[in-house]
Amino acid sequence: MAAIPAHAQDYLGSERCITCHEAAGAAWEGSHHALAWTEATPDNITANFDGTEFTLGDMQARFSLTPEGKAHVSVTERDGVTTEYDVHSVIGVEPLQQYILETAPGRLQSFDVVWDTEKGGWFHLYPQQNYAPDDGLHWTGPYKTWNSRCAACHATGFEANYDPQARSFASTQVEIGVGCEACHGPGSAHADWAETYETTREAPPPAHGFTVDMSDPAQMIEQCATCHSRREPYTDGNPIPGTPYHDTYNLSLLREGAYEADGQILDEVYVYGSFLQSKMYAEGVSCSTCHLPHEAELIAEGNAVCTQCHSPAGNPKFPSLPLKVFDGPEHTHHPEGSAGAQCKNCHMVERVYMGNDWRTDHSFRIPRPDLDAETGAPDACTTCHEDQSPEWAAAKLEEWFPGSTHRGPHYGEVLAHGRRDPARAAPGLRSLSQDTDMAGIVRATAIYLLEQAGDPTEAAALEALLQDPDPLVRSAAVRLQRAAPAMERAPRIMASLSDPSRSVRMAAAQSLLDAQIARMPPRYEVALRTAFGEWQASMASRLDFPETHLQMGGMALVMRNMPAAMNAFAEATRLDPQLSDAWIMQVRIALATGDEAQGRALLDTALARNPGNVTLQMMRRELTGEDMDLLPPTSAD
Repeated sequence: MAAIPAHAQDYLGSERCITCHEAAGAAWEGSHHALAWTEATPDNITANFDGTEFTLGDMQARFSLTPEGKAHVSVTERDGVTTEYDVHSVIGVEPLQQYILETAPGRLQSFDVVWDTEKGGWFHLYPQQNYAPDDGLHWTGPYKTWNSRCAACHATGFEANYDPQARSFASTQVEIGVGCEACHGPGSAHADWAETYETTREAPPPAHGFTVDMSDPAQMIEQCATCHSRREPYTDGNPIPGTPYHDTYNLSLLREGAYEADGQILDEVYVYGSFLQSKMYAEGVSCSTCHLPHEAELIAEGNAVCTQCHSPAGNPKFPSLPLKVFDGPEHTHHPEGSAGAQCKNCHMVERVYMGNDWRTDHSFRIPRPDLDAETGAPDACTTCHEDQSPEWAAAKLEEWFPGSTHRGPHYGEVLAHGRRDPARAAPGLRSLSQDTDMAGIVRATAIYLLEQAGDPTEAAALEALLQDPDPLVRSAAVRLQRAAPAMERAPRIMASLSDPSRSVRMAAAQSLLDAQIARMPPRYEVALRTAFGEWQASMASRLDFPETHLQMGGMALVMRNMPAAMNAFAEATRLDPQLSDAWIMQVRIALATGDEAQGRALLDTALARNPGNVTLQMMRRELTGEDMDLLPPTSAD
């Protein structure tokens, strides 16, 4: 059943919804969704603002209440400057609570000193990284700007509304917090039908008038994924719920730094990329199979979540399930009630993020300590048994499950080899990318690693993947074609300019940027212009992101527009002075255009902001003949 189109629909607000849907409203009120972003009232603030303080090195934060009862923070930074802030609003409710401070009219920043709601007391989210105020990663910097980095997933109907000329925000939202319409979509069509039903008795419209059909598992999963995923947005603020995921986001692949080599969570990746790897996702399990959507809680306690399917009775929705005991010593090989007997501790290993917030890996994987030598990734067994080795754990599993079919080759081995040497790993990566039994995110990651090898023969060999059913695979396949000469690349990806997925269309436009095609059929020219327009609109929606200006600078260089490239790289370093690559490009452009004085001045400024950067030091040596300073930079402490 298709949902109602988004156009001509209006948001009404959760209070309007609850007037009819009282039970759902009662379940939602007080949930982590409802409390994802709240006003700074005494009822919402759990921290102690009565004269408490926190110190980290030479940074100090003092927390107090104003005579009017407002929560207030006095921050003395590493440079000795003290600034006073009233708390603007509150993020979350447990196990930590974070506070938003307004550093300029309309500009909201998430403060790095947060309250531990379980133990009580303040702590710093990044205690090893006590950044100075002029560092891009400081809490006042561009990577901690609430308006553009975080608010869209903590609000309903949010628009960042960044003005690049004034470098300011005029953000708006229907309501703060994740309200009813953040998931279901604007409710005006639903309300129009419901309010006339008593007299008209008309059948409900598709999806009961909403833009998302939550009875469709695929739509539900994609809608949840809009926030519960590591991704790059294409639009400003919230896209209308129900917009296809790959029309609005570029999902992070299983890349180094974000995921372990075998696909386990490493950095904070917000569930979806893990879930896509799972057999459960492939078999039709959806978010609501395990989670109550309004309460944002599990449907049962402990192992009961799992045994609704994994038991001798099974679950008729999933007929491929083996019918046997899983919640018992014959399977767990641990005493009942112990930590080792909990399903999640073996199949959903947890990691802690944001200081004290434990999150589970949703790839639901079978422990594979035998892969340690190949992948270097952790395993569930030695995560608990820290005094034992992966070899010990592998021997135990062999003893407990001698007939297991789960100890064969694993895609993690191929990806691990690809990370180390994509050229030598190419045969395995190519085979993995073509294996349609594998998850699309795994296959797309294999293609991404092949792209790093830059071999045009691989682009030719995998041309058929441009027509793959999965948009993740198609996008990666388009990018792989960059390794091919322009005259071969262009005809291969021309059709991708009209792909159903915006992600693929934009990838095709980027891949044709340097193709220098003299003439093309009108229909392709129109498609190319349209795809370029989508790409440019995507960048224009994130002009307060330093990385956007890096991308724009690279685009301008390819088009030989040196002034535009210089402006883009300059804005990138204004936003983040530690972006050494952007400094390097500015220096090179100045020297290439004959302005040595500007090049020297830029280089001096770049080194003042990045004194330990070897590339910048080498550039100065080439210009001046001065010796390089290879001593480490002064400690931040």
